[in-house]
Amino acid sequence: MSLVKNVEFLRRLSKLHEINGFGNGLGNGLGNGLGTGLGTGLGDIARGLTPAAHSPLLEITGFGANPGDLRMLSFVPAKLQQMPALVVVLHGCGQTAAGYDLGAGWSTLAERYGFALLMPEQQRANNAQGCFNWFNPEDTARDQGEACSIRQMIARMVADHGIDQHRIFVTGLSAGGAMTSAMLATYPEVFYAGAVIAGLPYGVASNVREALNGMLQSPSRPAGELGDLVRNASAHRGPWPKLSVWHGSADRTVNPANANEIVKQWLDVHHLPPAPMSEGMVDGYPHRVWWNDDGETIVESYTITDMAHGTPLGIADNDERYGAEGAFLIEAGISSSHHIASFFGLTERVSQPRNAEAFAKESVAKTNAAKPAAQPPVPVRTPDVAAVLQPLSTLQRTAKPKPQPKPRRGAIDVGAVITRALTAAGLMK
Repeated sequence: MSLVKNVEFLRRLSKLHEINGFGNGLGNGLGNGLGTGLGTGLGDIARGLTPAAHSPLLEITGFGANPGDLRMLSFVPAKLQQMPALVVVLHGCGQTAAGYDLGAGWSTLAERYGFALLMPEQQRANNAQGCFNWFNPEDTARDQGEACSIRQMIARMVADHGIDQHRIFVTGLSAGGAMTSAMLATYPEVFYAGAVIAGLPYGVASNVREALNGMLQSPSRPAGELGDLVRNASAHRGPWPKLSVWHGSADRTVNPANANEIVKQWLDVHHLPPAPMSEGMVDGYPHRVWWNDDGETIVESYTITDMAHGTPLGIADNDERYGAEGAFLIEAGISSSHHIASFFGLTERVSQPRNAEAFAKESVAKTNAAKPAAQPPVPVRTPDVAAVLQPLSTLQRTAKPKPQPKPRRGAIDVGAVITRALTAAGLMK
């Protein structure tokens, strides 16, 4: 960012109060610790935007009213299980569905274990940086906007492929992780479990200023208040989805404290105690677990020590590698995708025998597929603010964690700080 652009930006700063009250909240939203919170710059976003060559994902149209104006891409392996599971995967900012699939390896996992894959994709017309609009109330309320579009895609997958409606899961990175929180809160009856990577709790932001504050500072909230945000998002009263939470301890794009807030939110929903019931190390990283009275793991969290903002990659337990390094896809010596698939219970179900019950369910599924799925009412879509949760770091680490240098303290270039903040929010280029 040149000095000329900084000066020009500062000259226009007084006009920003018209955007979601951003100008009025600038001091509070950006003041404390912003310089370190925004990390090491904009990074190589172009790599995330490059379409993946030979992607196995196929685009599907005609899945409903699509009030969020999203694209629907999917992958269905040739050897699909009877009554298969469905995993919904939400990409991060500056990424495409195909690019994130290539990096995180989800279609490879789907091929290996016989489940279906749904990968919604944001359109640049909705968000200039390709982020899901996780902070817009119009996109994160039940039966509205982007959340409604994703729900309609799921209904199409269920009808087309006889998906087991008790085995539908959702996961995502960054803005996709925050949108995962929104899907679990607004449609808890749809999902058996979810996994949030470098995301935020549901309901902590309703505009740009609040989103930046949550990203950079992640103020602590009472557990009951966080839990109420989920409980008030629908009329559902349980049972609730299980949750796996992942976050790098050196993440300077989304404050790692958000992981604790997500865990706190869902522990309250599940009426589980704050203290973990088990603590240990998995592939060299801290792992905390909470379970129910039946001994089933309900909430778990992984802290990826010294890792920056991104999805951790590594060799899986079966000695296979899923995914490839790229922007915000970081070699860490642990395969988050495989661990998440295991948490979902997918790696234990390689095949299923055909039997009378399976045939009966398949017949019902085919009958339902012939009927048009009922669609929720379509809201009027309001203009979106620009992107939030722009990835700001392409720092990658090797399998052995390396300590990162502490930020130097000294004079703060206020113009540069404000410029980075507004660029992160997508309010300027």
